[in-house]
Amino acid sequence: MSKKRELFFFRDYFEKFYDEQTEKVKKKILWTLRVIEELDKIPEVYLKHLKNTSGLYEIRVQVGSNIFRIFCFFDIDNLIVIGHGFQKKSQKTPKQQIERAEQIKREYYDSKE
Repeated sequence: MSKKRELFFFRDYFEKFYDEQTEKVKKKILWTLRVIEELDKIPEVYLKHLKNTSGLYEIRVQVGSNIFRIFCFFDIDNLIVIGHGFQKKSQKTPKQQIERAEQIKREYYDSKE
């Protein structure tokens, strides 16, 4: 299957999160990332735009009752920039996690200049 999108892992934010996960969670994360790369239209259950943000999205991974979120945003064309992830423990995405994602996004654009 051909890729519809290119994933770019900015700095080591994602890697740090990924390395802390169990094998089962890692497998599901990789599977979800593949879905995002390959599907024409990504179901919202896997990728959702975050309201009231500057174009942030969350990649949604669920393993049993555990829910994980990985922040990302689109750059030019079909490039998705992957930022940090965290395990979600409450209904709403914590404000500090969104602020961190916004900060990573600014860092990314600053590093491109």
